[in-house]
Amino acid sequence: MPVFPLHLLRSWLIVACLLLAGGPALAAAGALDLSSRLAILEDPGGRASLDEVIELDRSGGFQPYRGSGVPNFGYSHSAWWLRIDLPELPAESRRWLLEVAFPTLDDVRLYRLAPGGRREYRSGDQLPFAERPLAHRHFVFPLELSPDGGTRLYLRVESQGTLTIPLRLWQADDFARADQTGYAAHALYYGMLIGLGLYNLLIWARLRENVYLAYVAFVAAMAVGQLALSGFGYQFVWPEWRGWQAISLSSGFAATGLFGAWFTRLFLDTARRQPQLDRWLRLSVAAFALVALMPLVLPYQWAAQATSVIGLLFSVLAVFCGVSSLRQGNPAARFFLIAWLVLLFGVALMALRNLALVPTNFVTANGIQFGSALEMLLLSFALAERISLLRQEKESATARALESERARVQLLEESERLLESRVDERTRELAETNRRLQTSQQRLHDMAHHDALTGLANRTLLFDRVEQAILRAQRSDGGFALVVIDLDGFKAVNDTYGHQAGDALLVVLADRLEHSVRASDTVARLGGDEFVVVLEGRAERDQYRKLAEKLRQVLVEPVMLDDDISTRVGASIGLSLYPADGASASQLLSVADFAMYANKRSAEER
Repeated sequence: MPVFPLHLLRSWLIVACLLLAGGPALAAAGALDLSSRLAILEDPGGRASLDEVIELDRSGGFQPYRGSGVPNFGYSHSAWWLRIDLPELPAESRRWLLEVAFPTLDDVRLYRLAPGGRREYRSGDQLPFAERPLAHRHFVFPLELSPDGGTRLYLRVESQGTLTIPLRLWQADDFARADQTGYAAHALYYGMLIGLGLYNLLIWARLRENVYLAYVAFVAAMAVGQLALSGFGYQFVWPEWRGWQAISLSSGFAATGLFGAWFTRLFLDTARRQPQLDRWLRLSVAAFALVALMPLVLPYQWAAQATSVIGLLFSVLAVFCGVSSLRQGNPAARFFLIAWLVLLFGVALMALRNLALVPTNFVTANGIQFGSALEMLLLSFALAERISLLRQEKESATARALESERARVQLLEESERLLESRVDERTRELAETNRRLQTSQQRLHDMAHHDALTGLANRTLLFDRVEQAILRAQRSDGGFALVVIDLDGFKAVNDTYGHQAGDALLVVLADRLEHSVRASDTVARLGGDEFVVVLEGRAERDQYRKLAEKLRQVLVEPVMLDDDISTRVGASIGLSLYPADGASASQLLSVADFAMYANKRSAEER
């Protein structure tokens, strides 16, 4: 399997880092950050109306926001109100856009207070995407603003996820230009995930090693989580699935952790090399699986918090596994360790930001995206190096085998003169051994395909013969008959004279059947007192019935057993024809068996 060129991966890594680092920054250029112009109010019950909030504002209920960076209230059950007093704006433009650049907020409501009256806008990922004021992955509200300022806005935000509220005010033209840069950076990111995923999927299809499949699943789950985090999923992939949008971020990243733990186990071979760590990794898989399903039965906020905490702990565990594997001498663990260190940094930033333990800024907001992009590339390095190591090990093993072969040849050449006198004897021994082996193989074959008591074909050989007969009939447009024979009164022989006499009777009757058909026909014993005869050659049903009746007459003739015991049994016969009664051995046998039991019941009724 060809290895992905490392120089191409390095080039890709450099371009990705530059664009991913510069894209979001360029995308925000030209926007007015409103974080420093905010006053905040917490509504613990989430029931306050706009009029009540305005009254609280007049009585000093709002407090100026004095945090650093973007407002972030962590995981909160409260609704939060933000008062925004817009400054004087450039006179050349009246069309503005207010962007809330965090696409996983559940409910976002904007109230505009101006001399002309008040107006309400609603958005959030709990609403259908088509009902957003502006079709965008973020929550964007179009505003007509006068340049002299004086406009007051109230923003109400409520969410079960982390409450991060980046607020930017844009001129419409600037927003459109910056949006193109942001979309380009994300397109590179998702294109990179698709490329890495497809490449390793092709490797898995060639090598069938589950470690590559685990990597593909890891990349796919990461893409789902990132689509939810960036808002592209709701905009382009699942705009009609509001239920999935509500849990996609938590479940997507939980699935990422699940497949990441699976990949770690396979890549580092922890089950064999590090069994104690492997138990922790298996526990991680189970924990991520539970967290991924948690939103179905428990509040989403619990699942989101659990995902952040478990994701952080697992990243630490993966780094520890990489260090341990590297200390054991596994060179492929180098890139693996660096990759998880990078992702650990990104996951830690996201988890700490989600829990409102660090401020929200450019680094903490995009840390998981940078970390995941670099990790995916570095893990591809690790997989590529793994292939190289396997190839080197194979070449080394081949070289050792060749050296061993040379030593063996030299030893044989030195011993040849001493062994010449024993060659003939050894040859005879080998010939005898081969003969005995062939005899044993033939005996095993006969035992596997013939009845131990009568020597007739057993069920396995019968079905094989019937399938061959079907093939011959298909080639020649012919047919054949299958006759099922069940002995009547055989149990009475066993009960009266014993099983040894019953076995002797079965041997005699089997011999009669074999001598009553052609060599090309097949006689089989299915077990007990049931026999099956395959009569080849196309004929009419009446002709086959006559042949079957002859077989029955052969069986009902008296049999002389040991100790001068004379006994006789009856026989019930069922017949099926190919292709009239079935297209397979099981169908033909079922039809004939049914006919036999029908004849048996009819005879008993008479």
